Amino acid sequence: MTGTTSGRDGRSAAVLGPGGVGGLVGALLARSGADVTFLAGEATAAALTEHGVHVRSRQVGELHVPARAVTRLDRPVDVVLVAVKQTALDHALDRVPPEALGDGVVVPFLNGLDHLDVLRARYGTERVLPATISVESARVAPGEIEHTSAFVDVGLAPGAVEPERVEAVRKLLDRAGIETRVYADETALMWAKLSFLAPFALLTTTYRAPIGDVRTAHGAELEALVREVAAVAAASGAPSDPERTLARYERFAPEAKSSMLRDAEAGLPLEVDAIGGAIVRAADRAGVDAPLTRVLVAGLGG
Repeated sequence: MTGTTSGRDGRSAAVLGPGGVGGLVGALLARSGADVTFLAGEATAAALTEHGVHVRSRQVGELHVPARAVTRLDRPVDVVLVAVKQTALDHALDRVPPEALGDGVVVPFLNGLDHLDVLRARYGTERVLPATISVESARVAPGEIEHTSAFVDVGLAPGAVEPERVEAVRKLLDRAGIETRVYADETALMWAKLSFLAPFALLTTTYRAPIGDVRTAHGAELEALVREVAAVAAASGAPSDPERTLARYERFAPEAKSSMLRDAEAGLPLEVDAIGGAIVRAADRAGVDAPLTRVLVAGLGG
């Protein structure tokens, strides 16, 4: 990968959406010596430029980095990390015109499946590197990030991106302390996260309750939904292990909430269509039924 700017480690990155995920990842990259540009609205960009990004992390402790923040990509970079919500994607992409990207790679950290088609149509299939991220992190104010998990894990799948570019992105993230693995199968990577996330998000948000309450009061529904989503995943060509998913929920702290529930509590737009809607559309494509998912999506306004 060759961008026209570089940090001390020879890599440059732009972070579209410096919220809980983007702010954390951008700060970790900056700490590692990467040349990072944050892309945000005028007020947020001004706050980051003046005060930098401050992270309080269970994993790395206190972290403060200066920030270069602009409202629109103004120079080529090696990597653009897309860390906005699906509900804000169309508007946010105006900050990254295809002609401004140079020969950089777009790495999306969004929930769901459908954003990959949107990004590939805009930037080209060979420029979009499918990815997932597992982390619990929230923006409490512009440039103020609370990272509450003891991990930041990224999965990459090459898609049509050249192998050397995939490896360059992996190394960039790895140097920042972000555990990053490359998977051969894009479908398996994307469904592994969605199969876990969808039941968690849909049920905690429907009942406005953390996972402990859902396990106790709605355990049968949780199990049924996990198995239904696993069947859609399998019909879509992805490995499926509902028992493993249910076991992961059992290990969650009872007070754990999905990001969708936190958005609902804050009165923010919900990613019902990106998460639940993606399951319904996949079920339709595969010719399988997903009645429980449909009811939950409809009930949440998706």
